[in-house]
Amino acid sequence: MIDADGLNRGPVPTADALALAEEAGLDLVEIVPTANPPVCKILDLGKLKYENQKKAAEARKRQKVIEVKEIKMRPNIDDHDYETKMKAVRRFFDEGDKVKVTLRFRGREMAHQELGMQLLNRVREETAEISKVEAEPKLEGRQMMMVLAPRG
Repeated sequence: MIDADGLNRGPVPTADALALAEEAGLDLVEIVPTANPPVCKILDLGKLKYENQKKAAEARKRQKVIEVKEIKMRPNIDDHDYETKMKAVRRFFDEGDKVKVTLRFRGREMAHQELGMQLLNRVREETAEISKVEAEPKLEGRQMMMVLAPRG
């Protein structure tokens, strides 16, 4: 048993430990129930719960929720537009988000799906050192999609 001052009292009968806790106006809390004999401590249970709640809230505040950001392109995208989109892709990776690259085909563009595949491969090659492919490019209807995740 550990008393209210943090001193190790060693093995103490349960009745005596409860009496000491009552005398101090605090609670007898089982800290390590699996130990032999179990380790108990005299402390304020409400305060302990409050501190644990605060720690959990702080941990939740620090963690990053990974979002999937989408970048939409067309197969015949111009160079400057492409560079602008790639800048956004790199920014998303820096923030730790995944990126879904969507290529939309319209009209006769469906006859040249290889152009779309070349564009997605170009995106993959340019981001190879900072990302990994999570979902290979695949055609769904008139859209070709690929999902990239940040490395590390």
